[in-house]
Amino acid sequence: MTTGTRLPAAERRLELIETAVRVFSEGSYRGTTTAEIAREAGVSEPILYRHFASKRDLYFAALEHVWAQAQAAWETAVADAPDVLAALETMGRGHFAVRDCKHQLSELWVQALSEATEDPELRKYLRRHLREVHDFFVGLLRRGQEEGVLRADRDIEAEAWNFLAGSILGMVGRRVGLLDDAEVGRIRASRLAWLSA
Repeated sequence: MTTGTRLPAAERRLELIETAVRVFSEGSYRGTTTAEIAREAGVSEPILYRHFASKRDLYFAALEHVWAQAQAAWETAVADAPDVLAALETMGRGHFAVRDCKHQLSELWVQALSEATEDPELRKYLRRHLREVHDFFVGLLRRGQEEGVLRADRDIEAEAWNFLAGSILGMVGRRVGLLDDAEVGRIRASRLAWLSA
């Protein structure tokens, strides 16, 4: 935190987004206030509103930021792995770190899903955002089929939705104490076994 320091607008905006990610992830969309985020970032609420028109806009920016981090981490895993199957295994193992961007992404999804029925703008945003994440996985899984490490007879469009559903299930399971890391790991391993050529 850079309390009291005047930052260029782009740096201040990024600092506010990173603070919002942390505060939203530790609390909830509904329960978190812009005043709380501003206080945590060491700025006044009017400074926050210079960068974001509303709490919803800040939430969207937080979700986009975490998705960009997760996507970059997954693309690195793919680039560093011998094939898509090995990359998927690496990506899954990285899901358990509490401060990890993938954990935060799932956390923010769960919060958004719980609010979407009452907020048409959030619902519209979430549809677009989740479709973008789905399409990323479609591309990744198709590549795995082309490499011959994923079964050619699997419906990749449907399997990409299963990956998103697994992320949400893992977060819900951890939130309510239904699933521990070992159980989530077994679910992940079962999905990969189903897909493996």
